[in-house]
Amino acid sequence: MKTPEADRSALADATLSLHAGAGSRQSGAPVNASPAFSTNYYTDPDAVGFSANDLTADAPHFYTRWGNPTLDLLESRLAALERGEAAISFASGMAAVSSLFLQTLRAGDHLVLANICYAGVAELANDILPGYGIEVTRVDATRPEAIAAAMRPTTRLVHVETPANPILTLVDIPAVARIAHDGGAELSVDSTIGTPVATKPILLGADYVVHSLSKYLCGHGDALGGAVIGRAESLSRLRKQNLIHLGGCLAPFSAWLILRGMETLAPRMALHEANARRVEAYLAEHPRVRSVYWPGSPRHPQHDLAVRQMRNFSGLLSFNVKDGQGPSTARRLADRLRVFAYAVSLGKAKSLIFYIPTDDLLRSSFRLEGAAARAYRDWSAEGIFRVSVGLEDADDLIADLDAALG
Repeated sequence: MKTPEADRSALADATLSLHAGAGSRQSGAPVNASPAFSTNYYTDPDAVGFSANDLTADAPHFYTRWGNPTLDLLESRLAALERGEAAISFASGMAAVSSLFLQTLRAGDHLVLANICYAGVAELANDILPGYGIEVTRVDATRPEAIAAAMRPTTRLVHVETPANPILTLVDIPAVARIAHDGGAELSVDSTIGTPVATKPILLGADYVVHSLSKYLCGHGDALGGAVIGRAESLSRLRKQNLIHLGGCLAPFSAWLILRGMETLAPRMALHEANARRVEAYLAEHPRVRSVYWPGSPRHPQHDLAVRQMRNFSGLLSFNVKDGQGPSTARRLADRLRVFAYAVSLGKAKSLIFYIPTDDLLRSSFRLEGAAARAYRDWSAEGIFRVSVGLEDADDLIADLDAALG
């Protein structure tokens, strides 16, 4: 019988998210969830030397910070879904990004960073990397020519996020990959919002894919995790150096929770997308709403790129309101919503909404000025409502918003 690992590239995402990495099934083996190996250590006197510097790719398990069977399964499944050679799991998405940046960049190197990305990544680049002698140029990544203009002989990495949090701008991955590679750099893509169901950046030319596993891949809001997917040789160095020595390893039980969530990734993303389509259409016609952004809508300014690059448009959308009413609308939603939760985060089974004031984000995280700040305000106005559309009945979600918005 042909197993999923025999030719994983021939299998659909819905199948891979259930079976990839599990290997052949032996008689009497459990068919349901894989076990969580919640142990710190293993007994094998010949496994490896005392130092992780002696670790080899084929070494048996020795210490969970170095590797664990539950993490192995999660990493194999992620690599299969992203069509990468290998994956490494981390304790959070920020641990994954930080480890990748510190592995790839050294003093004197240059990072080109999308100026709209997850706030924690922006703050890492603004506040911490320069202290290590790493230069950072932030650019409008929706314009490949801006990335090309920012490249230097010392550029080692270009990092983008698509769709970008929180305003859902998109990046043309193949175009940016060509620019990065022509300049002797690598490209990493944060695909957390899209998920592997929507976009496979490695197939589009990226060298690394980054995920916050806490979001759609887990799907239930009960575990933190992160991952980097890429070439086996590069990730072997990343594991041996930064994962092990910086210590941001994923707990086995968290990995088990994420694996459990991944089993329903494909049908969940289909329902997230269907519900988001309905909610976006409602918001677009609401008299209080100024603009609504969702890549699956023809109203999105980059919808043509979304159609070329995404097979699922995800469940995250954003909108702003008219006449400077953002703060008062946020208070009204927080007080009146009954199905949506007024809460931060995204990618959960339950619907969430949260208001992000533009001035606060520009000051604290993005630190955009001049034309870049004006471009952001063109999308966000005085503030953006980030809406993570969940798996509830779409009519109930719309009725909840309608009652709260008034």
